[in-house]
Amino acid sequence: MNVLTENFSTYGEGFLGTVELTVYASVLALVLGFIMASFRVAPVGSFRVFGTVWVTVLRNTPLTLLFFAVLLGLPRFGLVLPFKVFAVLALGCYTSAFICEALRSGINTVPKGQGEAARSLGMSFGQTLSQVILPQAFRSVIPPVGSNLIALAKNSAIAGAFSVTELLGTYRTLNELGYSIIWTFVWIAVGYLIITLTISALFNVLEKRWGVAR
Repeated sequence: MNVLTENFSTYGEGFLGTVELTVYASVLALVLGFIMASFRVAPVGSFRVFGTVWVTVLRNTPLTLLFFAVLLGLPRFGLVLPFKVFAVLALGCYTSAFICEALRSGINTVPKGQGEAARSLGMSFGQTLSQVILPQAFRSVIPPVGSNLIALAKNSAIAGAFSVTELLGTYRTLNELGYSIIWTFVWIAVGYLIITLTISALFNVLEKRWGVAR
């Protein structure tokens, strides 16, 4: 316990850093995922192509490589931001590709007649998607979206290699102070467990309330 009690502030700073990265990147991933899912099913061909390219590139790019591209590449083009913002961009964009596919799979579960009926009533594509299709699709995609956000929380550990304060990075400080590396990682694991179980519990509540009964 002395590893935790004597370094509680260090663990706390890293824990809060991971929570911030997870929350901000999750919001970005959900927004971009919704937009890209809309593009993937849009009647406009250029939107569908853009959405397909976005998903294909990001899903097949290692996250570490994406971090290098964002944190080290964008400043070369004059975009200079705090490393934490760059980390949120990398995590959010990467996860948005998986959120997009989860949402698209949910959209495909909605009977086509629902959309046809909405269009016959004079509703636009945007109205049909937001008011008819997505509310029904949302019920079936709660578990996969939750799983993707849990993966995002764990993927945030990569940010520590780029001078971003997060939970895993605390091991370097404690290792330099001579603390047991085993117990250092045990308490780091406990921190990630708290975060992932919280996300899991939240989505379990959502699933029980709005999920599709199976």
